[in-house]
Parts: sequence; structure tokens; C-alpha cells
Amino acid sequence: MNPAAKWMIIGGIILIVLGLLWQVGGRYLNLGRLPGDIVVEKENFKFYFPVVTCLLISAAGSLILYLIRMFNK
Repeated sequence: MNPAAKWMIIGGIILIVLGLLWQVGGRYLNLGRLPGDIVVEKENFKFYFPVVTCLLISAAGSLILYLIRMFNK
């Protein structure tokens, strides 16, 4: 099997698992509604931008990639 196809399949499986965990864990983790997320509500308008949630996900992803690189040397 082509290595690129293999990594795409593995990445897809990881995304599916993360999506399922997000659905199940969404009741217990308040991810997406953290303090610092921007919410503007008016009569017929709602704007939502999860700033802190994006930063948290980015930091976790960076940490995971750093650990993967560190153990692959």
C-alpha cells in the first residue's frame, strides 16, 4: 500500500475517533463555551467566535506533535 494512502486512512480513523469523543464528552467537557470565547447576541443576530477554545486545541495539538517528534528520533 502507498505510504501516503496509509497515513490518510490512519488520519481519517483518528478524526472519526476524535469526533465520537467530542460527541460523548461534550456533555462533560464545556469545550466551545469556555470563558474568553466571544459571543455577541442581538435581536436577529448571533455571532460566536471560540477564541480560547481555538487556543486550547492548538496548544494540545502542538504538544502532541512535539511529543511524536521527540519519540521518533
